[in-house]
Amino acid sequence: MTRVLLTGATGFVGGHLYPELVEAGHEVVCASRNPKRAARNHPDRTWIRLDVNAPDTLAAAFEKVDVVYYLIHAMAEGEGYRERELRAAKDVRRAAADAGVGRLIYLGGVEPEGEPSEHLESRLATGRALREGSVPCIELRAGMIIGVESESWRICRDLAVRLPFMILPSWLATRSEPIAIEDVVFALCAAATMPIDGSVALDLPGPEVLSAKEILFRIARLRGTAPLAVKVPLLTPKLSSYWLKLVTGADYSIARELVEGLKSDLLSGERTFWDHFPDHERTPFDRAAQNALDAEPSPPVQQRMLEGLARRLARSVPAD
Repeated sequence: MTRVLLTGATGFVGGHLYPELVEAGHEVVCASRNPKRAARNHPDRTWIRLDVNAPDTLAAAFEKVDVVYYLIHAMAEGEGYRERELRAAKDVRRAAADAGVGRLIYLGGVEPEGEPSEHLESRLATGRALREGSVPCIELRAGMIIGVESESWRICRDLAVRLPFMILPSWLATRSEPIAIEDVVFALCAAATMPIDGSVALDLPGPEVLSAKEILFRIARLRGTAPLAVKVPLLTPKLSSYWLKLVTGADYSIARELVEGLKSDLLSGERTFWDHFPDHERTPFDRAAQNALDAEPSPPVQQRMLEGLARRLARSVPAD
């Protein structure tokens, strides 16, 4: 039985990954900075203390571990997160080597065609640091993950649902390959046992190449509307991030960083994870988006009123 250490176990991806790892027959230990609190919320799991900003907690957490899932980022912690992420990655790779860990698996971000934003550069630098260690590392590079608790999905969902009139800055033409959380979980789970020679970085694209504009309008269509659109070519990603505060419920510090990353296309390169699993059928965008919309918890009254008003103001579209 493979002993797996799951960092980020209380987060969006980690929460979806845990049951799949158990189902696959792995012994899963979950890591948290506050294991007592985590155990109260998830008493059925095994918890251990791990804080990547406290290197003295790493050795005990990595003891007798075969595979470490590194699903941690510090973007929400404010200024200086890039340096903290890189330092943590170097500490993790060193501790993993000392403990005899067999494999690291890291979920990072797609390398853009142009200059990366601070957020994307931090994700790429973290991946490089982990792969430069002696422990084999699989870095999976994904764009927007479609799922209820995904911050990038929440931004797109809120813009599409809450705006009856939509401005279209030029950066909405940038293209990406959004991927369903179910496909991300499949890839992460398979990465624990797939054969590799040393460390590798593999892109993890969804099945469709879509512009940011197409993503927003396809989400709106699933809700039965087609917002009126006005082109505003001079509105930069940085300026756009300011009005996100008024529209989306996503964490603003994260939303600002994510929108800053929309300066150029985020498309997969020649090496993708799916080259190793060609028979896996990835989830089409509309189905993944509908699944995410259907899985939303019941919203507060104020949110229901806001989104209801937006639907009445937007042009109705016929159902398929």
